[in-house]
Amino acid sequence: MTSSSSSLMEEATKKVPLSSEIKRTRPALQYQSGFGNHFSTEAIPNALPEGQNTPQTCPYGLYAEQLSGTAFTVPREHNQRSWLYRIRPSVVQSRFIPVASSLSRLGLLNKPEVTTPAMLRWRPLPLPMPASDPNAPTAAGSGVDFVHGLVCMMGAGDPGSKQGLNVFMYAADTSMVDVAFQNSDGDFLVVPQMGTLHIRTEMGMLEVEPREIVVLPRGIKFQIDVDAPSRGYVLEVFEGHFQLPQLGPLGANGLANPRDFKYPVAAFQDLERPFRLLNKYGGELFEATLPASPFNVVAWHGNYAPFKYNLDDFCCVGSVTYDHLVGGQEDLGGMGLIGDPSIFTVLTCPSAVPGVAVADFVVFPPRWMVMEHTFRPPYYHRNVMSEYMGMIYGKYDAKEGFLPGGASLHSCMSPHGPDLATFEKATTEALAPVKFEGGLAFMFETCYVLKLTEWAVNAPHLEEDYEERCWARLPKKFVAPQEDGSQK
Repeated sequence: MTSSSSSLMEEATKKVPLSSEIKRTRPALQYQSGFGNHFSTEAIPNALPEGQNTPQTCPYGLYAEQLSGTAFTVPREHNQRSWLYRIRPSVVQSRFIPVASSLSRLGLLNKPEVTTPAMLRWRPLPLPMPASDPNAPTAAGSGVDFVHGLVCMMGAGDPGSKQGLNVFMYAADTSMVDVAFQNSDGDFLVVPQMGTLHIRTEMGMLEVEPREIVVLPRGIKFQIDVDAPSRGYVLEVFEGHFQLPQLGPLGANGLANPRDFKYPVAAFQDLERPFRLLNKYGGELFEATLPASPFNVVAWHGNYAPFKYNLDDFCCVGSVTYDHLVGGQEDLGGMGLIGDPSIFTVLTCPSAVPGVAVADFVVFPPRWMVMEHTFRPPYYHRNVMSEYMGMIYGKYDAKEGFLPGGASLHSCMSPHGPDLATFEKATTEALAPVKFEGGLAFMFETCYVLKLTEWAVNAPHLEEDYEERCWARLPKKFVAPQEDGSQK
């Protein structure tokens, strides 16, 4: 490892400060708060029509356009849509055509085709090297923007049938210039590990840093600027949308509180120059030319919009007596069976089966551990669900060697758990109250059996000796009783 990469790794293991904790170089953004609220926002006074959605003539000569995130006929409590009032409607564009052959080899288009139940772990995704792709952006840096820096690691299902998901990692050092990206296949949940993402969307601006996440719903155009090398993780779901988990016996409060989710306020560009629109559709990539910036929404109202969340705001729940607490299922007084997910779930995308998730986003934040006569680290486990983990900063409390920017996959029914050092420490230490604050890990958990891409299987940063390093030295500790009942 070079001295420069070693320095970056050392920095990555530290708790990353939020922009509110450091001197800012950009103006602070304004946000609207409340998960799933119906918002109304305008960048120019009186740009929103009063009392109706589609007046004969919109204020300021704007066009009214509805963006539907669910079918019209979805029950009202689940219906998601927004009305956008924009300088030009979205139909003003050239025909979509397949991208050039060089772009068709982008990592985001890798196909999950490799089946393996092996327990796998990857070291941090390398940061961008100088670009050799002549079609890469020409802005400052090595020429790798967010779209070029995405690489598909694994997935299941098919976006054409709107079932399944993909898992990506990204590494970028260049801003998107006169380019917009639209994902028609599903919702993106982005977890930055290094570097701040300055995201311009049709609905407005979002600034997202390590220790925060952002959800970019299906079909919403966005553009990402970066100030420095950036790296992170992306979960894409083809079906449904992310929602808050049921709280079950927890009652009214806890976990991720609705008031802490932040949505953009209207902000628009009136730029009359060509833009390139990239559209991920059916697992392929298409492009069209726009005569002007697509970020031209002067006002909007509705409940279908991008949002961000600060993981420091997560309110943990845990046992204060003994053993671990995990989700069960509760029959809530005639309301039917409602899935109560893991107590560390921030957001869930439920499947049609009660209690089973297409994907859960789970976080393991700093927290107190006070359980008595209990093995406190995550226990040994085989799970019907597939578990993909990432590390934002610090160290994971179940095993050594899991680095920030790295990842692991424990597939359906593949065993996993603490390494020898963690086991020995946890079974011999005095069980005083301990505050774990040495790291921030997360998990994408899914009911699907995941296939890997060839890139993920052959990646140079895949740890070939993961199983041996973590578990091969776990000794036999069984002591059989003698005939008199004593142990040998």
